[in-house]
Amino acid sequence: MYKLARFFTSKPFVFTVWFGLSLFAVGKSVVLGHSHIHNNYFVYKYNFYHVINQQNLYLHDAVHYFDLNHYGPIFAYVIAPFALMPDALGVVLWVMFTAWLLLFAIQKLPIKKKHGLIILLLCAHELMTSAANVQINPLIAALIIFSFIFIKNGNDFWAALMIALGTFIKLYGIVGLAFFFFSDNKIKLIGSLIFWSVVLFVLPMLISTPAFIVQTYKDWYADLVSKNVYNIASTREDVSVMGMVRKIAFPHLSNLVVLLPGVVLFGLSYLRIKLFRNLNYQLLMVASTLIFPVIFSTGSESPTYIIAFVGVAIWYINAERPFSKLDIALLIFALILTSLSPSDLFPRYLKEHYVDPYALKALPCFLIWLKIIYETLFRKLTNKDIIAVAA
Repeated sequence: MYKLARFFTSKPFVFTVWFGLSLFAVGKSVVLGHSHIHNNYFVYKYNFYHVINQQNLYLHDAVHYFDLNHYGPIFAYVIAPFALMPDALGVVLWVMFTAWLLLFAIQKLPIKKKHGLIILLLCAHELMTSAANVQINPLIAALIIFSFIFIKNGNDFWAALMIALGTFIKLYGIVGLAFFFFSDNKIKLIGSLIFWSVVLFVLPMLISTPAFIVQTYKDWYADLVSKNVYNIASTREDVSVMGMVRKIAFPHLSNLVVLLPGVVLFGLSYLRIKLFRNLNYQLLMVASTLIFPVIFSTGSESPTYIIAFVGVAIWYINAERPFSKLDIALLIFALILTSLSPSDLFPRYLKEHYVDPYALKALPCFLIWLKIIYETLFRKLTNKDIIAVAA
């Protein structure tokens, strides 16, 4: 049994599962010629072409894709190398690049290597869901993690780039500011944020025009406002706490009724100022920060949960030893309802009649997030705990 456990948590096995599942998900659609599945990739690709051709990024482009683009013009630089490739190659390499970037970010966390492998193993299926939909979310999760890692290592200049880049691509990235209080040079961090915000604002103008990019940001704002209204009425979007409450009992519930208490709870985690340098506390905040923007966003859909699930896994490896029955139960609940529910391994009847209509994928992550908030407020964290985790 011990040898079997070692095999399933070994680096070769975990890496094979991590990359293999994602490659299978995107490769299958390429081989079968199901190009409609790659719609998100075409949205990304034509973000680049629309910027250089000075075409409105947020209008329907029925010739190349259905749905709408919701990403900022700076994303044109990120997707450019893939957009210039043949579509079949570009879509596969994009998925594998985002999978590698998230793996690299997780490996850089200040945790034991075996804990990093456990995080990868726990998140591999959720990454597969993201890969099957050719999503951008592994990239966003990586940028959030990197913002913490750079601040932790005293590299505030590069941390600011991660925060700004994540925000200018997809607003979720702004949650990297949650690690502001962990910085030893907050003035430098603020100055760096201003610097990178200006750079990222101006950079797309080099492949377009200043007037077009300024108008693009105005169009982006209008698009995001419109998308929020659409998300609330959508069965596919709004896989959030607000969406769950709306779809179960209160269809006209205002976002603020749920969002404001969530923000207050998140803010309460900062009351233990003396723990700001405590690694276990910091990792709890990383977990909370990854989960929060997903479960409290009307824009969240099933593939978005790779961001939140990395937070779930970080929380789990950072739990008290030995694991409590509640920790194990919450993890199993999340693995089944959040991670497995989009797959064929989950009963279709339950998925179609309960999980999807009532946005229940958000429930386990919400419960775990509440547990994290409780731990940041009341869990006893000592220097011994830091050594135990970081060694």
